[in-house]
Amino acid sequence: MKVYVDGQAGTTGLKIIDRLEQRTDVTLLKIADEDRHDPVRRAEMMAESDVTFLCLPDDAAREAVTLADEETKLIDASTAHRTDPAWAYGFPELSEEFRQKIASSSRVAVPGCYASGFLSLLYPMVKHALLPADFPVFAYATSGYSGAGKNAIAVYEGNDKPEEYSSPRQYALSQQHKHLPEMQLFSGLTYPPMFNPIVCDYYSGMVVSVPVQTRMLDRRITLRQVNETLQAHYEGAKLVTVNPLMPPEEQKGFFLASNTLSGQNKLEIFTFGNDEQMLLCARLDNLGKGASGAAVQCLNIMMGIEETTGLL
Repeated sequence: MKVYVDGQAGTTGLKIIDRLEQRTDVTLLKIADEDRHDPVRRAEMMAESDVTFLCLPDDAAREAVTLADEETKLIDASTAHRTDPAWAYGFPELSEEFRQKIASSSRVAVPGCYASGFLSLLYPMVKHALLPADFPVFAYATSGYSGAGKNAIAVYEGNDKPEEYSSPRQYALSQQHKHLPEMQLFSGLTYPPMFNPIVCDYYSGMVVSVPVQTRMLDRRITLRQVNETLQAHYEGAKLVTVNPLMPPEEQKGFFLASNTLSGQNKLEIFTFGNDEQMLLCARLDNLGKGASGAAVQCLNIMMGIEETTGLL
């Protein structure tokens, strides 16, 4: 299998290469640095490859699709095609339908990191009727700075880092974060959720949290019921795990760190709180299951091999 990464110098592209270069079933095609922005040379690399990863800004990813011939399979790790119905959505654990579409498609869009955490929680909640589709959902998330782009990474890691960068910083305050369309579409929500992302001064890893005030529901649900539903939904999943319900006395002294899964390709789900006030949390690495790890998982499924190859 010949694989080309269009955008090999970016954070996601570099991580994909890291995950693939040790494999014997994949041959990585590398473009010369001086040709990385040459559309003719890039088109030639795509034509030579069996699968091309697009690790580019959104507009550049859309333009890159026009360079590929119909025989080349594309895995897009940008935002550009996530809600395009012509593209399979690359989150196979959500349902067998998602998995089968990834396996049979020549165009796959990798979920966003925040969206992966959010959907891991909300898709089963809506699917199994624990939350109505029109429920007013709010989510917040803490994330390392590695997902903020090369310029922001340079500031965080520079010698003259502004003092504000040492503090957690809220952003996308206008409620127009680019992950919101896929968060609404694939969760089945009638309205966009409110979303409060927070970037922090550590490299990678994130926790996406969704509070649920059950008094706003028309029917009673329990925290145990939610946990058991999530456990059943992800039964057999190899990269998504649902932690058992934690006793109240254990919750009191528990701290949920956001960087625990840094460098890994897994996603963990937690259910905290009580029957009146629930806190659903998903922890993952924004560069792993939230980006490059998810992209490689999709490649494995498209190849028809064990989906965790090179990821565990």
